[in-house]
Amino acid sequence: MLQPKKQKYRKQQKGRSRRRLVETRGITLSYGKFGLQALEAAWLTANQIEAGRKTIAHSMHREGRLWIRIFPDKPVTKLPPEVTLGGGKGEIDRYVFPVKPGRILYEVDGVKEAVAKRALLMAGHKMPVKNLQNSAMKMP
Repeated sequence: MLQPKKQKYRKQQKGRSRRRLVETRGITLSYGKFGLQALEAAWLTANQIEAGRKTIAHSMHREGRLWIRIFPDKPVTKLPPEVTLGGGKGEIDRYVFPVKPGRILYEVDGVKEAVAKRALLMAGHKMPVKNLQNSAMKMP
């Protein structure tokens, strides 16, 4: 499971909900010819990212190359069940990556277009983001 080895601060604040903002970084294909792009905002957990990676690797029959363009580095805390209010912030429960619209999640190269699109489609079913787009690099 993906998680940071070391952080400056153990716990972070939740942050403001910026649903209308679109991503400015990581919006173009950099490594592969095909990619999976999120069209809405969500928090992707480390387990969901790993499930998508396994699905893509299995669908491509371990051919080609896969790049994961996101890394879960935001800690999410949670108090144990049946604990009264007070007593501070809970312990770290999981790590997430906050996705904004337009972000490329995975990139694939070295396989046929039909295989890549099928693999990315299957990985999209593992994501909490409903609106996903298969993007292909435009050849000059």
